[in-house]
Amino acid sequence: MAALDIQGLEKTYANGFTAVAGLDLKIGKGELVSLLGPSGCGKTTTLRMVAGFIDPTAGRITIEGREVTHLPAHARDTGMVFQSYALFPHMSVAQNVAFGLEMRKVGRAEREARTVEALKRVQLDHLAERYPRQLSGGQQQRVALARALVVNPAVFLLDEPLSNLDAKLRGEVRSEIRALQQALGLTTLMVTHDQEEALTMSDRLVVMEGGRVRQAGTAEDLYERPADAFVANFVGRSNLIRGRLAEGAFEAASGTRLACVPGGAGTGPLVFALRPERIGLSVGDDATGEPAVLKEILYLGAQTEYVVALGAERLTVIRPTPAAGDPLHAARPGDGVRARWTPEHVRLLPDT
Repeated sequence: MAALDIQGLEKTYANGFTAVAGLDLKIGKGELVSLLGPSGCGKTTTLRMVAGFIDPTAGRITIEGREVTHLPAHARDTGMVFQSYALFPHMSVAQNVAFGLEMRKVGRAEREARTVEALKRVQLDHLAERYPRQLSGGQQQRVALARALVVNPAVFLLDEPLSNLDAKLRGEVRSEIRALQQALGLTTLMVTHDQEEALTMSDRLVVMEGGRVRQAGTAEDLYERPADAFVANFVGRSNLIRGRLAEGAFEAASGTRLACVPGGAGTGPLVFALRPERIGLSVGDDATGEPAVLKEILYLGAQTEYVVALGAERLTVIRPTPAAGDPLHAARPGDGVRARWTPEHVRLLPDT
């Protein structure tokens, strides 16, 4: 039995706009699943329907075998961390954390003990008497986590939990949330638009677009085996070129031919998808690969991004930054280079 079972979930508003259309999702006990997609794809609406803040138009939500589709939020056995933290400014850290227990009529002694334990879990027990205004962004996020954890929820809900933190702190808190989720075996549904966040934290990802699921699977599934061009370009980056198969190779609409493994792709319209880091680049008389012209160079520190032209097509290439003395280090826009890739790394996707 799934800890969280969503069947045929839909939300259509009075103006006719459908935010979520027929979503099915099962999450196992202790699993962390991320809803990933661009703004407006329906992921936050889905989370809020699970939390009980939005009433679905159709469908069914079950938590540990109990249907909760139309129950109020406080009766669902969920704990939610909001994007804005939503801490009460007039309450201390301890009072904020204890609030959910107080609403559930938990006795004072038990309430205090569980509050202390929750704050210890997020390493903030020494700040119990402070107020939110006296805390850093990362500390406020930890208070929000403790408040959601203290009620021992059957399902843990995270709404863009790291979006208000700076890049360095985001990485630290991301690791802390994942470690806490795994240590406590929390069944978790997270909403994010951040690819790195989803890839590094999740057991499974669900990519949404236009209120529908485009693909669900592990990070490796979605990255290495995207179902369509939308997923290929949303999870990581891809060179995407429209065309079709012709005599065992991919022929772009421009006429440029690119190496691939045809497989069972068929003869209809296709999209050639190749990750930038799968392309090698070399310079010199002994270089191998397809002749190309270097158009752009973008230095990124440990990596360098190149744009090369193969005939009428342009490919983005990402390589480790070459050391001084490497012929590629001296290359400049306008120079001739050689681009190469393993044909098996190309994905031929339906042109949808």
